[in-house]
Amino acid sequence: MGHGHPHTHHHDHHDHDGRDITPAADMSIPDGELSPGDLSRRQMFRRAGLLGAGLTAAGVLGATAPATAAAGAARPTGRPERGDGYLWLAGDHHIHTQYSSDGMYKVIDQVRHANAYGLDWMVITDHGAVAHAKIGVEKVNPDIVTARAAIRDTLVFQGLEWNIPAAEHGTVFVAPGRGEVDTLKEFESSFDGAVKGATAGTPQNEALAIAGLNFLADAVRRRRVPDALFLANHPSRKGIDSPHEIRGWRDAQPGIAVGMEGAPGHQAAGIAKPHGPGSGRGYYDNGPSADSFPGYPAESYKTFGGFDWMTATVGGLWDSLLAEGKAWWITANSDAHAVYGDTTDRGPGGDFNANGRYEDPVYRGVPNLSNGDFWPGHYSRTHVGATGFSYGAIMEGIRRGRIWVDHGGLISGLVVRARAQGDHGVTLGETLFVRRGAKAEVSIQITLANTPNWAQVVPTLARVDVIQGDVTGPVSDRDAFTTPNTKVVRSFEVGGNSGTVTLTYRVGAVDRPVYVRLRGTDGKRSAPGLLGASVDPNGPAIDVFGDADPWNDLWFYTNPIWILPRR
Repeated sequence: MGHGHPHTHHHDHHDHDGRDITPAADMSIPDGELSPGDLSRRQMFRRAGLLGAGLTAAGVLGATAPATAAAGAARPTGRPERGDGYLWLAGDHHIHTQYSSDGMYKVIDQVRHANAYGLDWMVITDHGAVAHAKIGVEKVNPDIVTARAAIRDTLVFQGLEWNIPAAEHGTVFVAPGRGEVDTLKEFESSFDGAVKGATAGTPQNEALAIAGLNFLADAVRRRRVPDALFLANHPSRKGIDSPHEIRGWRDAQPGIAVGMEGAPGHQAAGIAKPHGPGSGRGYYDNGPSADSFPGYPAESYKTFGGFDWMTATVGGLWDSLLAEGKAWWITANSDAHAVYGDTTDRGPGGDFNANGRYEDPVYRGVPNLSNGDFWPGHYSRTHVGATGFSYGAIMEGIRRGRIWVDHGGLISGLVVRARAQGDHGVTLGETLFVRRGAKAEVSIQITLANTPNWAQVVPTLARVDVIQGDVTGPVSDRDAFTTPNTKVVRSFEVGGNSGTVTLTYRVGAVDRPVYVRLRGTDGKRSAPGLLGASVDPNGPAIDVFGDADPWNDLWFYTNPIWILPRR
């Protein structure tokens, strides 16, 4: 398993206006001399048809707009075509720095690593806490602004990790603008569970969480910030995100509360060597507590192929939401606090509670194999279909569910379209309306891995599963976490790691509302699904504490497409 930094091309390259050109766009650099991250980015540009067509600093990755441009200020790229009309940009919405009580890295450390590992966007999400609310939100902002100016081809959002009242953690982030600091500061001071002493699972605290989401929606409506989003982090880790709370967040503000981590961060924890018996991937090594939802089974506190139980269970909680027709999306990210194999230690001295930050880290030269995280982009990626390279386009892509996620570079690209005969169709997160009884199909175009991942292995995609469920409408029991009519309906054997592959799933005559989502695997670990082999004959296996090599159990997941007959 490789842990070093990738080779980078050290020559300076500029366009005719003197603006920097990303190495990925500089065709004077051969593919073989690019870092894996830049090679991945160049391949994306090729698929988008952008290379050789004026892709310079004045184009997709240019510095023609201010680094703190408003959310809607897209780069002058037009609408790049890549089979489905979107530019698929990789990112990470859950990253910590020295402004977190359990963090240590500088903002620029995280941004430089994210950029080197091919990320196009990222969110700094230091922990909500009394010190952070009082000092940290303001103090981290200049570091973020500086990083935006220094690293122009990775968009850097400011956010925070919200201690959701009565529940777990969540990412809250806003689009850059004059009100980003004041809005986040007021939100954290007024609605953070740790700050307000509102962590217990009471109805009053659940109501405070809804009030926080209403505050964010009001901030956007009043134009304090251009946009805001919330995503639930590691939702099954402690069992305290009950099904009715998740439904409540989404129903209260469906334009703000849009999804959850389908796979948590801390993916190296399965191989890290801490003191004691070992950890689970994502640090999912808990059991029920007094505030846990009592209906969750024992296995819900574990990960499956690195994915959260809510997502990994076919016919489980995520599917129960999709079967209601609720737009609730999944993501994947690093949750990077301390990186496996890194040689960095937290800086000595200082007073975090007084200063709102730790001193700058120190570099000791000894790899730390007890850390459980990967750098942003090193292992987990959330790919968002955007209409351009801008903060606003990323947020709107997330809101609309144009998202697929992968681990370990299992595949390089994915285009999915559902269509009826003669239609151009729709992509992930969208709805295809067809005449009742008309036939529909789902076209799947996969660009295979083609190049080594950061473990220096070219992953092989063994299989792609199509998961389909009936849309049955709202449930009477808001704590329901299963749905009876969702199952794996087709599996395609692939067994390749180079080139592209096109698959077609024929839905058949559409006589009822359904949704379709996809899952793919390297096939190295599998087991029948938790709801039975008839539902999921070959799903992800439960991860083993202390013996769960994330590089040898790779998956990708997509968000759904709904297919509805017209009345």
